[in-house]
Amino acid sequence: MQSRTHSPPQSPSPIPPRVLTVAGSDSGGGAGIQADLKTMLALGTHGMSVLTAVTAQNSLGVQGAWELPAEAVRAQFRSVVDDIGVQAVKTGMLSSAELVETVAGLLAGLTVPVVVDPVGVSKHGDSLLAASALDAVRTKLLPTATVATPNLDEVAQLTGVHVREEADMRRAAAAILGFGPRWALIKGGHLAADADEAVDLLTDGTEEHWLRAPRHDNRHTHGTGCTLASAIAAQLAKGDTVPQAAAAAKDYVNGAIAAGFRLGAGIGPVDHGWRLRA
Repeated sequence: MQSRTHSPPQSPSPIPPRVLTVAGSDSGGGAGIQADLKTMLALGTHGMSVLTAVTAQNSLGVQGAWELPAEAVRAQFRSVVDDIGVQAVKTGMLSSAELVETVAGLLAGLTVPVVVDPVGVSKHGDSLLAASALDAVRTKLLPTATVATPNLDEVAQLTGVHVREEADMRRAAAAILGFGPRWALIKGGHLAADADEAVDLLTDGTEEHWLRAPRHDNRHTHGTGCTLASAIAAQLAKGDTVPQAAAAAKDYVNGAIAAGFRLGAGIGPVDHGWRLRA
């Protein structure tokens, strides 16, 4: 039997939409930069990265984290943006006030959509944001956001609003919008873990979009927040409106959670490539 070979294309492929992630590295490959780039590829975009920190991380938690100098973050950003260009940006782990302010200043010079995932703690409860950086997130970073995507713990950390039931999510969204993002996506995944649905609220203060998906009985959910924010950024880079991007991202993440797999002795990752095997 002859083996089948694939010939290279005879002409250059069209340039895919370009998406930049500004985030930390997860050595276990389930979250952070690694999750972002996998998501961007899965959704048909070209992912690029600005590394803000290196973590020693696995299925059991974060064993160590080392922040990169602001100069290195700034140089990576300018290198990519000034030569290649970007059509959307996603931010993740920015562990200190200096990094938050550095990245916020860089984003202020862009005119493309920005998705801010205000990462505060890891899936295992490890702190990824210094308490001294919270004010910079509120006053510098969130005003640059087209969409901010906090989970309920991050809402409480940033605003003091504690969401205990679905109705509280409106109050949480209003508090986040008060810091200046155009849209807030309040992620309700931590709400009522025994409920049948995972419910998120997307709003700009006028429009409301309730995004609902079946809750899957799968503990292997590492990387959901990073993946959702990156999926939104990828969809925005492809030309979706914010409501369209959020709905498409929710659908992608829901499938990735359903296909999440065991890795190591703790919490495994969502499956970023689930559509390739669907």
